[in-house]
Amino acid sequence: MDETTRQKLGGVSVATLATVLFKRGLRNQVIQGVHPVGPAKGRNMVGPAFTLRYMPAREDRNTLAEFRSPEHPQRKAIETCPPGHVLVMDSRKDARAASAGDILITRLMMRGAAGVVTDGGFRDAATIGTLKIPAYHSRPSSPTNLTHHEAIEINTPIGCGDAPVFPGDILVGDADCVIVIPAHLAEEIAAEAVEMTAYEDFVAERVKAGESIIGLYPQTQDHHRAAFEAWRAKTGR
Repeated sequence: MDETTRQKLGGVSVATLATVLFKRGLRNQVIQGVHPVGPAKGRNMVGPAFTLRYMPAREDRNTLAEFRSPEHPQRKAIETCPPGHVLVMDSRKDARAASAGDILITRLMMRGAAGVVTDGGFRDAATIGTLKIPAYHSRPSSPTNLTHHEAIEINTPIGCGDAPVFPGDILVGDADCVIVIPAHLAEEIAAEAVEMTAYEDFVAERVKAGESIIGLYPQTQDHHRAAFEAWRAKTGR
């Protein structure tokens, strides 16, 4: 993805992005029910989506022997997710069995992935939380994925936490959650979100100084507009 866009998205909140997308009629872009596995790791997770879809497991097709195949879709997704991309897993919001564990996520990290997201759970979650890769899930889950999931398809459109995800869509994750930006909108969404963030930072300062939000947020009074422009000149924002 464009590096300038990546840098812009790295410094804005998912909440702000959700509002910018809402203004364009897109209301279902936040991946529901997921949160960071560990503490925030600096700037946002940002990267194009590389997808993996799970379906309900059938016992005769999902034994431990499946992991011996180099073509097993879960293993293949780990080994083919391009550097700088986010591996996004559709686990049908089912955390009864893990979507992956710490060894696979470590491999993903070493291959240069920008992050990993599942609407299910991770096993070895405490270890994953210490890795230098942003990871998001619904909760820890110890059973192997074969217990309830069959990895069936790589890099096709999926649903993750009720949000539609198409390969190449831009995933942004902050300390709260993850949002999906349609690829063709990423540049303009990033630019508008940076502008909105600057104004919200200004508003936060004014509110902490005792200012009323009426006329300030949203901005409907000219003197607030003038004050904001002066603030931008002073702060370089």
